Amino acid sequence: MIRCITIDDEPLALKQIASYIDKTPFLELCGQFDNAIEAIDFIANNAVDLMFVDINMPDLNGMDFVKSLSNAPKVIFTTAYSEYALEGFKVNAVDYLLKPIAYADFLKAASKAKDIYFSNANKSESIGHGDDFLFIKSEYKVLRINYSDIKYIEGMREYVRIYLDKDAPVMALMSMKKIADHLPEEQFMRVHRSYIVNLNKITCIERNRIVFDKTFIPISDQYKEAFQIFLDERFLK
Repeated sequence: MIRCITIDDEPLALKQIASYIDKTPFLELCGQFDNAIEAIDFIANNAVDLMFVDINMPDLNGMDFVKSLSNAPKVIFTTAYSEYALEGFKVNAVDYLLKPIAYADFLKAASKAKDIYFSNANKSESIGHGDDFLFIKSEYKVLRINYSDIKYIEGMREYVRIYLDKDAPVMALMSMKKIADHLPEEQFMRVHRSYIVNLNKITCIERNRIVFDKTFIPISDQYKEAFQIFLDERFLK
């Protein structure tokens, strides 16, 4: 799924684009905003793949908003003014939709974004690693993450979220299987379809759940036997 937000100061236009996103199978609406300023904080703290952005907005117009982002998601501009088309393509916009927007035109633009997204995804689902660290592509950055800093990893559809001891979680476009294949088996174990844990970080197990601070990670039946063997080998009798 391609995670989308839509930004428009016109309530009816905002509602229309949101409804188009909801009815398009490969798109997921994760935020809608009536001004660009509110969207800046959301983009900084959430994974966003595609933005539908109106150009004519007060305070910060859509074009300046996109130019202000250091690592902007892909963008499709929406506007009632055709003269902005050329400028839109100068900021590598996927497409430019002229209001009023028919669903057929929306779908054509969204399909173009999908082709770009999955082409980039095939290139970006890569990971490098050493004896005690790995490199992860997160959004538009490559981050070095030490194995010893990882508490646990959560699978979120096409993404994984890596929870660390001190830093904020890291989001990466990658499957759970992909990252599991590059983690040292003696240190990490998958305990649930959606969770991989750092065995060295486990300090409490309660009612078949691993406790990390206020987070309770379930141990599913599929992985229970392997986890029990790990415990038995270290249990004082």
